[in-house]
Amino acid sequence: MSSVSRIKPRTDMGSGFPTLLRKELTRFWKVAFQTIAAPVLTALLYLLIFAHVLEGRVQVYDTVPYTSFLIPGLMMMSMLQNSFANPSSSLIQSRITGNLVFILLPPLSHREIFGAYMLAAIARGLCVGACVWLVALFFVVLPVNNLLWVLVFGVLSCGIMGTLGIIAGLWSEKFDQLAAFQNFLIMPATFLSGVFYSIHSLPPFWQAVSRWNPIFYTIDGFRYGFFAVSDVSPWQSLAVVSGVFAVLCLFAMRLLASGYKLRN
Repeated sequence: MSSVSRIKPRTDMGSGFPTLLRKELTRFWKVAFQTIAAPVLTALLYLLIFAHVLEGRVQVYDTVPYTSFLIPGLMMMSMLQNSFANPSSSLIQSRITGNLVFILLPPLSHREIFGAYMLAAIARGLCVGACVWLVALFFVVLPVNNLLWVLVFGVLSCGIMGTLGIIAGLWSEKFDQLAAFQNFLIMPATFLSGVFYSIHSLPPFWQAVSRWNPIFYTIDGFRYGFFAVSDVSPWQSLAVVSGVFAVLCLFAMRLLASGYKLRN
């Protein structure tokens, strides 16, 4: 088996890890108008439309106006989509342009490669979420009941989507495969997870279906950090999100360690 078909494990974290991490951070920061400003504008448009149409007509929680309820959902939706996009787009571009070999040839372990891509994805997701929050302050001051819950769910949720982005980037051999992964899996799971509504407003069957969607727990737990109210227990959401994150991390690192689709 060739040297690039399988990534050999290493026990130390050498200089390659911060270099790859810096490369991934710089990659999205240099085009911040596209990677940061554009998602914030999209979230702002959702906020303007839904707040204008539904404010005063929909009451989700007794003490929370609909516009306030909507903002954490839009923050999380933007964070999830951009956390997925960062590693998936980087890997598919590297594969198509042929420079993926420059990541595989240096003495980088699969853990270092995984860590660099995932941390960059988390950084981009949190940056987008923070910018959406700042823009939303022009419309309504959003209370924060427990900042720790907000940060924990923000980091874990971005980690889940960053890991999915790595898996999708490894699996996809061309852009239309990556687009199919995003359009038929990521987008439906995100939009049907309670971004714009509480699942208690759904019929019993669709409430049960929503509980099988792990993205629902990321948004519900994140929203609990702001309002101290949620559709399910925040501890249940934390258990589900942490479990999904751990399983996906193990799976992604296994793919990297085995050199899955990396020889081509």
